Amino acid sequence: MSQTLHGIAVAGGIAIGRVALVRSRRRDVPHYLIDAAGVDAEVLRLRRARQAVEERLQQMRAELPPDMPAEVGAVLDVHLMLLGDEVNARGVERWVRERLYNAEWAIVSYLDEVVQLFDGMRDDYLRERKADMEQIAEHMLRRLQAEEPREPHEGEGAAPEAGALQVLVARDLSPVDTLQFRRGMFAGFVTDVGGKTSHTAIVARNLGIPAVVGTRSASAAAQAGDWLIIDGDAGVVIINPTPAELSEYRFKQRQSRQEAERLAHIKNTPAVTLDGQHITLLANIERPSDAAGAVDMGAVGVGLLRSEFLFMGREGKLPGEDEQYAAYRRAVEGMQGMPVTIRTADIGADKPLDVHAPLRHLNPALGLRAIRWSLAEPEIFLTQVRAILRAAAHGAVQMLIPMLAQLGEVRQTFELISRARAQLDARGVAHGPVRVGAMIEVPAAALMVQQFAQHFDFLSIGTNDLVQYTLAIDRTDEAVAHLYDPLHPAVLRLIADVIAEGWAQGKPVSICGEMAGDAAMTRLLLGMGLRHFSMHPSRLLAVKQEVLAADTEELEDWADAVLASDNPASLLAEG
Repeated sequence: MSQTLHGIAVAGGIAIGRVALVRSRRRDVPHYLIDAAGVDAEVLRLRRARQAVEERLQQMRAELPPDMPAEVGAVLDVHLMLLGDEVNARGVERWVRERLYNAEWAIVSYLDEVVQLFDGMRDDYLRERKADMEQIAEHMLRRLQAEEPREPHEGEGAAPEAGALQVLVARDLSPVDTLQFRRGMFAGFVTDVGGKTSHTAIVARNLGIPAVVGTRSASAAAQAGDWLIIDGDAGVVIINPTPAELSEYRFKQRQSRQEAERLAHIKNTPAVTLDGQHITLLANIERPSDAAGAVDMGAVGVGLLRSEFLFMGREGKLPGEDEQYAAYRRAVEGMQGMPVTIRTADIGADKPLDVHAPLRHLNPALGLRAIRWSLAEPEIFLTQVRAILRAAAHGAVQMLIPMLAQLGEVRQTFELISRARAQLDARGVAHGPVRVGAMIEVPAAALMVQQFAQHFDFLSIGTNDLVQYTLAIDRTDEAVAHLYDPLHPAVLRLIADVIAEGWAQGKPVSICGEMAGDAAMTRLLLGMGLRHFSMHPSRLLAVKQEVLAADTEELEDWADAVLASDNPASLLAEG
């Protein structure tokens, strides 16, 4: 009898195969107290396990195939950093020395302690970084229990016919875990936990492997060898599908492959609508190494480079001007002359620089974050601005200011940018022109867009936060996440007003949130007047396809009807 589970769609496509279960070692951790005389020996067990895992990860890092996405190497680097972090090492050893716990129990106890800190964070990305700690703990436990990760044995869960692929099902699946399996051997991933910004999701998207996360119970419901279907577009997992379901999804799979092949042919086609409107399709990237992937997918620039990667996990040691300049320069040069928009650091409160620091904010999403944090730490902000200005000497650079809500913040920001430029001039350091834009992600900024637009060269709508703040919905809270609705009339009205004001003042407006990469929203946004989209590189071709088939003049009246409706979703479905 088939069983259908629902989760979060993180990488599109259809996968059909036999289940390969990846069991967690944390379920079987032995718990016992050691003698005081055995503390040093137990600590030595921990250190040897950590060294062995570190050596293994270093070897895997050195042997990564050239065609492996940069994200996999970046994840390995993060895991190596966590393994080498003395704070983590001492934290685990403390449970042995002070509580006399055995090594395995100490790892799990320390992990539970750290996970509580991550769970208290409001930011999606930061909350899901706890998975890195969980995966490191898993590797340590595997080493201690002498149970190495392995490839499935030949014939294990084999399909009746030759050539059947396997799908990996786990409570959580680290990108490092996936490297234990031969590439091409597995068709997709399913996990009980995780979200759209988890490392597993990122790697799955870049490998082009269908994935569904957050199913809660897939690893308990599926058995090794079961047939399983992954619908990475709808977030659906079907265990032991009926013959009719298998036939239906095999047909969808063939259609999906044909569509992917067809989309590849439009990669270098200019994004121009049927009525001659040139649409700018940009990429959102996490770090400079992602630039190559953006270029490969046909992006004409970077609409959002998140600079937080330079600041997080530094144990209080912030990146200096030269380090930041070098990173931004790599991104600029990686885009081969195309523009790069660098967002100033969106950290503070829910994105603490030190994950071990206690959380003191009752509601971090409304606390000291983004530009508020930068203005409260002007020397840190000046350092970042100088680095961005210096990178602009090597290509077209734009600076994007996040979370602005008041004109006073706007004035302070421009005063500091002018001061940073003067400081570089006084030092005789080369720098270039930089266009400055405002992120519109707070309802106050959207409502004051007429005044805001007068100060900036361009505007960028961050729909993720704009939806969250407009509807008072925490996307990470499962009790209310279903109310998160980008098509809420109030949200669409704010977006439409910002786009209209941009046209009125001759200021370009882009969207860099999830809505930009949702091909189902492309026609509506075009009809509303949007001409600049920025998204994950994997979504570029699907959106471009919609652009090439659109006539913006014909879409205007329909978009107006959607905006006037009290049920926009129904009209979107009909249109």
